[in-house]
Amino acid sequence: MLTADFDYNLPQELIAQTPMIPRDYSRLMVVDRKKQLIQHQHFYDILNYLQPGDLLVWNNSKVFKARLFGELESINNEELLEHKKEIEIFLVREMENEGVWKVLAKPGRHLREGMRVKFASDFYCEALLKEKDGTILVQFSDNAEIVREKANKYGHIPVPPYVKDEPQEIESYQTVYAKSEGSVAAPTAGFHFTDTLIEKLKDKGVEFAEVTLHVGLGTFLPIKSEKVEDHVMHSEWVELTEENAEKINRAKTEGRRVIAVGTTTVRTLEGVAQLTFPSFKSEIPLLTSPKRGGIVCAYKGDLNLFIKPGFKFQVVDAMITNFHLPKSTLLMLVSAFVGDREFMLDCYKKAVEEKYRFYSFGDAMFIT
Repeated sequence: MLTADFDYNLPQELIAQTPMIPRDYSRLMVVDRKKQLIQHQHFYDILNYLQPGDLLVWNNSKVFKARLFGELESINNEELLEHKKEIEIFLVREMENEGVWKVLAKPGRHLREGMRVKFASDFYCEALLKEKDGTILVQFSDNAEIVREKANKYGHIPVPPYVKDEPQEIESYQTVYAKSEGSVAAPTAGFHFTDTLIEKLKDKGVEFAEVTLHVGLGTFLPIKSEKVEDHVMHSEWVELTEENAEKINRAKTEGRRVIAVGTTTVRTLEGVAQLTFPSFKSEIPLLTSPKRGGIVCAYKGDLNLFIKPGFKFQVVDAMITNFHLPKSTLLMLVSAFVGDREFMLDCYKKAVEEKYRFYSFGDAMFIT
């Protein structure tokens, strides 16, 4: 497959710059993938499409202010820079060694091994190693929890580059159910839910489960290879607890729909489902042993599942998602779920014609 096969034309004015208020007033494209039918609704109409017993699974990851601006101070604490240079550091994820983080730097050419970047009098890091993929390993003097705490104090909301103005409050770039801090980009399909809508869904008999996937490079890094198969996914940290695994297994056993909120939830559920069976090789063990009739087990660790057309879904029966960037892994995932790349691109073409709002703050799609 060619990456260019997943391209489409999008007028710049359709890229949403601010969230919809109220959130559930965003538009909703309902896509029946089997009949290849499209309906145009609003997100609050999701009540009419969800049934009692449906299990809605979302990603509870919470965004922190991962975008930092600092000054280069020195090289190996000896060679002082003649002129202080400003540099942007984007925290991607914490590593196993305490205080070590994988980051992106802009401009990256200015940051060399041994250099220190100072963000505040009590907040700085030192460059350790430049990796081949363009990321950099840096060392903080604080543990991960303190790094995130200081980042939230001194940093900026990590909105995507196509959003021109940073929101004043980070809550504008969070889901209402976010609780597990660690993402450097929001799981945006959940933006459309409000506390009121969630209560209405519960009253209807819809059930809920959650996963955690801390969004990182695996989600938003663009594909640079000509062939889709040559793209390498970055690992992201996920967790599925035993309680939530039981909810999912029970729904599948009873023939009830498992509906994923967002592509991160899809990758978590399908990735853990692959881990549950011996044919999937992984050095990270499951937290519980596979149970008879179970399709997922509790798991905590890294996943780097790349879902593209031809993938066989085991868990997800329907999904809620936003409209994704051209030639992105996320567009490939939804194309795989629909089962027809051309029909998926037709849906996007129709969304452009109907002037849907695109990307993180944009409108939603419900694929059944």
